[in-house]
Amino acid sequence: MRRLLNRRPRAAALVAAVMSGVVLTALPASAAPGGPGVGDPYFPDDGNPGYDVSHYDVRIAYDPARPDRLDGVTTVTARALDGLDRFGLDLKGFTVASVEVNGTPAKSFSRSGAHELVVTPARPVAKGSTFAVRVTYAGRPDPEGWHTLRNGGAYVAGEPHSATSWYPANDHPSDKATFSLTATVPEGWTAVGNGLPGPVTAGDGEKTFRWSEDRPMATYLSTVAVDRFTVHRGRTAAGTPVITAYSPDAVIDPAAEAEQTDILDFLATKFGPYPFSSAGALVVGATKEPTDAPLALETQTRPTYGSGMLFDASVVHENAHQWFGDSVSFKDWRDGCVAECFAQYAGQLWEEHKGADLDEDYYRSEVGASAGDPSFWSVRLYDPGPGRELDPALYSKGSLMLHALRRTVGDGAFFGTLRTWTRVHAHGNASFRQFEALAAKVSGKDLKGFFAAWVDGTVVPPRKYLYPGSLGTSGR
Repeated sequence: MRRLLNRRPRAAALVAAVMSGVVLTALPASAAPGGPGVGDPYFPDDGNPGYDVSHYDVRIAYDPARPDRLDGVTTVTARALDGLDRFGLDLKGFTVASVEVNGTPAKSFSRSGAHELVVTPARPVAKGSTFAVRVTYAGRPDPEGWHTLRNGGAYVAGEPHSATSWYPANDHPSDKATFSLTATVPEGWTAVGNGLPGPVTAGDGEKTFRWSEDRPMATYLSTVAVDRFTVHRGRTAAGTPVITAYSPDAVIDPAAEAEQTDILDFLATKFGPYPFSSAGALVVGATKEPTDAPLALETQTRPTYGSGMLFDASVVHENAHQWFGDSVSFKDWRDGCVAECFAQYAGQLWEEHKGADLDEDYYRSEVGASAGDPSFWSVRLYDPGPGRELDPALYSKGSLMLHALRRTVGDGAFFGTLRTWTRVHAHGNASFRQFEALAAKVSGKDLKGFFAAWVDGTVVPPRKYLYPGSLGTSGR
């Protein structure tokens, strides 16, 4: 997510569910099957233990003339990691009309806490079995993730939470799943989601749009947008479809749109092949009410931008997330650097591509300006603390850390590490500690002191880590 540094990073999240080889037992074992929360240190009530989601089938109907109502039927397909006589899903608000498990009405279902839907199936779900939960619901979408546009249209965006604003989910990044969306809207309106478009059908004054994401997705990366969109289509150099949708009051700049494709092509040269089957953007208009929705968010395959935000700094950042944060997602919310440090540094790589001298124009300048500011260095990049999961330090200090690492190990090892990382952990989850180990392995260097100073330290790193390699030749 691209943020202004003075903006609090608690906007909600889009997480398209995706199938992952990482099981929830990687988190603290205190989470009991059927109980709330998978044990995330920052958000202990998020997610649900005991099962691993493989697919979400979300079907919604939305009429912009009735912006306070969304009708939904969502089927969650999962594998039981334990025997389950009950289990939970995360869902905020709505009236739940019915819940079925494997086609049979649930014995009971009830609401608990801020966002828990507790389901007791008619028969316990056996360990290792695949089961499907079908939830029918309706009501007002929660504004944490669902944002209404002035004309009645709407879009979903937010981090760390937003998925539960419009469908029931196992709402934690450690449980990724594939995702299909079927959205019915009135004639004249368009619904856009993640992934590739499917057949569009019409009748009785309505249109139904279908989208599917065939790669695992974290729930906060899932999205839908409904508006009277103008949709442009193109392709990257590698042939990936690029689908960009503009709200009526959004700025359409052909040069910026062309640059979006150039940026995708450039990032592929640094990070490896683009990891998904489609790319593009959702450029949405003004909201009906004031909102803390992010100016831009890395919704998977199709980042979401506010009107006028489709310019290079924002586009580089959000599309870098397609590799760092979306394809390779973090294991829990202590690991925001896995996404934000790299996405921010991608902006510096783009500036270098355009001719900037990163050593002089960026690194030495930023370090010089911040060396005397203790607050700049005071936040850890791994495990920055609850409420700081997307702290500005991950963007500013984190980007400097990666440039210092690059100068420590050399370009060959640095970019080799990035490409290995995106390949080995593609469509899964990984922690920054794993990145540290990989960087040491690829470079053949002992990097314990470097990462202790930069990632875990809360003061200016010692000079040998602050000005490594060619950075130390400036006479400072």
